[in-house]
Amino acid sequence: MRLNDLKPADGSRPKRTRRGRGPGSGIGKTGGRGFKGQKSRSGGSIKVGFEGGQMPLQRRVPKRGFRSLTRRRVAEVRLHELGQLENSDVDLSALKAAGIVNRNTIRAKVIASGKIERVVVLRGISATKGAREAIEQAGGRVES
Repeated sequence: MRLNDLKPADGSRPKRTRRGRGPGSGIGKTGGRGFKGQKSRSGGSIKVGFEGGQMPLQRRVPKRGFRSLTRRRVAEVRLHELGQLENSDVDLSALKAAGIVNRNTIRAKVIASGKIERVVVLRGISATKGAREAIEQAGGRVES
């Protein structure tokens, strides 16, 4: 076998159909478009999202942009704010009682901003890597 002898297997490459070229072509007259209507005409394409004159979905749904719905309910707590608390055990309810976070807050995260000298135990509050190190250096710990 030589390279010039290679050819595709029989039936694997069907011939291109010539639409609308008479009854002998198999797809004559209407050319597979059916009878009448917008889709049978030349240039009769329907725009993407068109719903027959009804207000399209992309215009019915209100635009929101990129505003996070949970942003207002997740609070950031600075290290020096933890030092203002009277208790060493800090959880979400303690932060709400002290007025550090909003009462609608569902989650809080401690960020490494400021310094902490007190021993604090975080319960159910996440912390950034830098904040975790600062709390552990002060003798506290972070419990998930």
